Amino acid sequence: MKTKIFIDGSEGTTGLRIFERFKGRDDIELLTISSELRKDINERKRLINESDITFLCLPDDAARESVSLVENENVRIIDASTAHRTAEGWVYGFPELNSTQRDKIKEGKRISVPGCHATGLISLAYPLVSNGILPSDYPISAFSVTGYSGGGKKMISEYTDSNRLVEYDAPRGYALGQQHKHLKEMKKVVGLSREPLFSPIVADYYSGMVVSLPLYTEYLKDKTTPEQVHEFFTNYYANQSFIKVMPLGSEEKFGGFISGNVCSGWDGMNIYVTGNSDRILLISQFDNLGKGASGAAIQCLNVLLGCEEDKGLHI
Repeated sequence: MKTKIFIDGSEGTTGLRIFERFKGRDDIELLTISSELRKDINERKRLINESDITFLCLPDDAARESVSLVENENVRIIDASTAHRTAEGWVYGFPELNSTQRDKIKEGKRISVPGCHATGLISLAYPLVSNGILPSDYPISAFSVTGYSGGGKKMISEYTDSNRLVEYDAPRGYALGQQHKHLKEMKKVVGLSREPLFSPIVADYYSGMVVSLPLYTEYLKDKTTPEQVHEFFTNYYANQSFIKVMPLGSEEKFGGFISGNVCSGWDGMNIYVTGNSDRILLISQFDNLGKGASGAAIQCLNVLLGCEEDKGLHI
């Protein structure tokens, strides 16, 4: 029997990518909503409760509304919004987080898909903090460069407008007031005592991102050289098909540069360890629409269904 899937918010950037990844799958039945009824609360309620699994690709308030419409206790929700990432009773949808996370996702009825920037930082910081290598009170600062698709339809329209302002030609920092919506999940999931000092930058390309975490080695316990840290991450993510720890010095193949857009269209993540014995730079490289959004959502679905984790994904 096919699993009935409804995408609430199927016309947004994340919803469209999820729909695209479902092409060719014979194990699911997509419940679709006509465009003129996509904001009709009664039609959405009907489809949510007829589904086995509903994806929420909506603004936060609309996602909360959709959850309130659930009356069928068997319906499982995978929410790609920010609304429930730190909420009680919701499972954080990062299967590689630790050895128990996949089981939690598989058994959960409410799954929250990580934010794209948060995915990059958590993939680097959580292993270190959870293993006592990096103190939870370390004053983390992180930088992220992302393609403009992360801003949704409005930002995509702004960047593709032939009459756009010249400012769009260059990278632009944003969330300058240190209130980015991913900070709460970064703090909670990693187990930090304070929110990171976070500097996101949007640049003139469609998708892909690089998140960088610089660390002073004097504050690390035991693992204090790039070689030791690299070995730690290699072991931590061993046998993970979605996360690849790149060999030391891999960035030299690209002249010492790590690009933000080379993972566009891919649903996995590369992790780089660079630096020296005084300062180490950890880098995650992935697609903000892939492992940072739609790809992660479908990976969670595959975990729920117990099928191949990369089914329908580009790995």
